[in-house]
Amino acid sequence: MSQSNNTTPPTSEKLQKVLARAGLGSRREMETAIADGRVKVNSQVAKLGDRVEARDKVSFDDRPVTLRPEEDVPRRVIMYNKPEGELCTRKDPEGRRTVFERLPRLKGERWIAIGRLDINTSGLLLFTTDGELANRLMHPSTQVEREYAVRVMGDVKREHIVAMVDGVMLEDGPARFTDVQEFGGEGINTWFHVVILEGRNREVRRLWESQGLTVSRLKRVRYGNIFLDKRAKAGEWVELSQDEVDDLATLANLETRKVPELTPDEKNRWSRDKHKRRPVQAMRKPKPKRG
Repeated sequence: MSQSNNTTPPTSEKLQKVLARAGLGSRREMETAIADGRVKVNSQVAKLGDRVEARDKVSFDDRPVTLRPEEDVPRRVIMYNKPEGELCTRKDPEGRRTVFERLPRLKGERWIAIGRLDINTSGLLLFTTDGELANRLMHPSTQVEREYAVRVMGDVKREHIVAMVDGVMLEDGPARFTDVQEFGGEGINTWFHVVILEGRNREVRRLWESQGLTVSRLKRVRYGNIFLDKRAKAGEWVELSQDEVDDLATLANLETRKVPELTPDEKNRWSRDKHKRRPVQAMRKPKPKRG
């Protein structure tokens, strides 16, 4: 195991990057796992800042991790149409439905979410098996456009739009829309399409709230070059084509890579998962407490 310093050989990589590439989660999730002591390198508990090489022995929750070169990682991407009421987390202690319950099952890998949506926001979510692709697309420096359809309550004036495009100081720093287009509506409810370049928590809602306006509906309709379309109804997912995945890789400044074909077993499993009959808005009731 190599420590992070100026003499680090170029063959070593950050531990969280290697773990994400192995399909165990996003880099951020892996940083948390390392900080929690769940990762070992050569039988020693790892620390944030550690780097590893191909010869190192890595374990996650005491299970060995296969270290793979970047070009060997399967790059699959699915588009999911998230309904309101679902959480972007793997497990919820209150028993509420999560987006991961809907996704096709994988063997030896995990779906990594490219960004998040809050419980009251619906629309486009992307998931991939490639941790590096997820990290690049989420990183603020990549400047990936996210487009939302927004229904706003209140009297929206031109000066409100100008202010949000010029930039507003929120509690976590400046924020702005790069584009705002009105899409009509009736009375005090008007639909707009807005574009942002970051994915901060509730950023779209907070920008409108800064002008004294309330968002009553919010739906993400585009992430980069991927548009939410009729292939996936609410609560459904669809695997992206080779061209779509290649476009995302180019956007992330990564080499394109062939999307692996599903094995017969995967095809059957994915088909069963896709056709499970589950009500879109259903949420599991929390289990009653004992005693």
